[in-house]
Amino acid sequence: MLFRSAVVLGVSLLLSACSGSSTGLSGNYVDDTVSVAGSLLSTIALAADDPGRSEAETQARALMNDYMARYRPRSAVNGLSSFTTMQTALNSLAGHYANYPNRPLPEALQSRLSKELKKAESTATRGA
Repeated sequence: MLFRSAVVLGVSLLLSACSGSSTGLSGNYVDDTVSVAGSLLSTIALAADDPGRSEAETQARALMNDYMARYRPRSAVNGLSSFTTMQTALNSLAGHYANYPNRPLPEALQSRLSKELKKAESTATRGA
């Protein structure tokens, strides 16, 4: 009986831990793409000396990981041009955060990311 209770408790905890999104993604691809792109555009626009930059970057990393974990495995989504554009932008930003965690984004990278995120937003809303 004790073993059975432990198994039920373990499964319950596992399911509850995996059920919700800590970053607030809705599960709707278009809405989430627009939301994530907007959030990341705000984050990359922060000045290097902004006191909230570090926290914003930490939240951006979590948001990028959650977004990719949710949509990369979905074959209905991962072939869309909006997804591949978004994936390119997220990979570039994640690479910068991983390799240069204490440095601001270079202007050229910030400009390219801004274009890619805006393009992903517009193509997702068009359904592509």
